[in-house]
Amino acid sequence: MTAWAFDNADDVGKARMGYAGEQVPNVKITMDQTPFDAQKFTTRAASGDVPDVVQMDRAFVATYAAQGLIKPLDGCFKAHGMDPAKQFYPAVTQQVSYQDKVWAVPQFYQPAAIILNQNVLQPAGVSASDIDTSDKTKLLGAVAKTYKAAGDNPATLGFDPVAGGQGELWMLGQGGRLMDEKGVPTLEDPANIEALTFLKEIYDAQGGYAKAKSFSDAFDTFGKDNQFVKNQVGAQVDAQWYVNVLAPYSAELNISAVPFKDKGGQPFTVAGGTSFVIPAGAKNADAACAWMTSLVTDDAWSAAGAARAEKISSTPGGINTGLFTGSPSADKLIRDKFVKASGNAGFDETIKAFYDVLPAGKSLGASPAGQTIKTELNNAVASTLLGTKEPGKALADAQAAAKRAFDQAGS
Repeated sequence: MTAWAFDNADDVGKARMGYAGEQVPNVKITMDQTPFDAQKFTTRAASGDVPDVVQMDRAFVATYAAQGLIKPLDGCFKAHGMDPAKQFYPAVTQQVSYQDKVWAVPQFYQPAAIILNQNVLQPAGVSASDIDTSDKTKLLGAVAKTYKAAGDNPATLGFDPVAGGQGELWMLGQGGRLMDEKGVPTLEDPANIEALTFLKEIYDAQGGYAKAKSFSDAFDTFGKDNQFVKNQVGAQVDAQWYVNVLAPYSAELNISAVPFKDKGGQPFTVAGGTSFVIPAGAKNADAACAWMTSLVTDDAWSAAGAARAEKISSTPGGINTGLFTGSPSADKLIRDKFVKASGNAGFDETIKAFYDVLPAGKSLGASPAGQTIKTELNNAVASTLLGTKEPGKALADAQAAAKRAFDQAGS
């Protein structure tokens, strides 16, 4: 059996692959660990030179399903006694479902929440409840109190929305949508325009997007002088994995977290992530099915949790922030077994905030134009925030491009 795009597997990935390999002891597994490339996949599919398993972002799945380049997996799940509706969060399963079939085995689900830097917020008189994405007036008021400039440039961002690559969080959170039930793009939705306008107001209150992004691009995001240590942000939208980056510096930090909230004031996140598919021309689909379903069982995730716990135990000051798998039962297993009180109340609150938001995840939807929709949305966000287009015009242009891709995929 051959597998592609399992690049840079860490301790978690190696533990799961070790477990899955034990479940198919008579199968020789050959790994191509280069990253997934959409053009390369299409070319290989056309030539018939395809691996048996491919790892890819869930946004690609419906595109390749519509083109007949991957196999539906309902029979695969049934053969191995796995019900996707029970194994995974509903929002996760929805993104790999198209035309009443399931086309991929999902893995991981990285919820977003807002990490708070109390060393910036408290001196400014800003409370956690003020960082509220459902209340424009309150949030912009908090930004005004915490934003600091050095001359014409930002020195501290009161609130960093991290708009690049997270446009869908803001659109869906404000009641918008990226596509309808059939996968047709809906980027011109009035709620999307409202969300994009809100985002621009946040950046305009902090020197404008160009200056704010230039400032944040210079953050030592993964290092000892990161933006929380250096008090360069008061609050920031982050995926759960970023808590792991901050953990080594816990003694220097005073953080907590609050959920990103939807327009109605409820906790909200989106359920993106990666998945495994079987190409239509796979030569060993049965082994592929057995192997990749084994990768997402509770036993596989338990092995991964143990590997991560062992690694953390040998790291001075290490904090176990958990693993966010795409499976409710696996998430609970890992949290109950491995995530213990760290002795740092702020970090414990932050870890809890990400776990609490998991059930609130909403699917991005499944569309033959899924990746184009995502790309065009990001283009619309950038052009609006830079001031080159009004929100309505930017989203109209994005809608036109996404609809062309949808129509082409359908034909």
